[in-house]
Amino acid sequence: MANDLKRSIREFIEMSFLFREGRVRLGDEESLLAAGLIDSTGILELVSYLESQFGIVVEDEEIVPENLDSVSRIADYVAGKQEAEQVTAIAV
Repeated sequence: MANDLKRSIREFIEMSFLFREGRVRLGDEESLLAAGLIDSTGILELVSYLESQFGIVVEDEEIVPENLDSVSRIADYVAGKQEAEQVTAIAV
């Protein structure tokens, strides 16, 4: 499952942002901000994608580099959100 998440997220980022830099590949741990691949508008695109693709809600306070600055961090964040939402749904 984690590999599927990473693959889907990487594909979105590569199709949406890499063309701007003339690059073809992105490492799982590579910082999107440090590489200059994503800006504030790009973050909004990414959040919209994550919410629609994975059925999560990204809260404003969660839009931080610790959650959204690399493929690995994004995948971990999404997996954690999905797990938390499943636990909440079961409890209700």
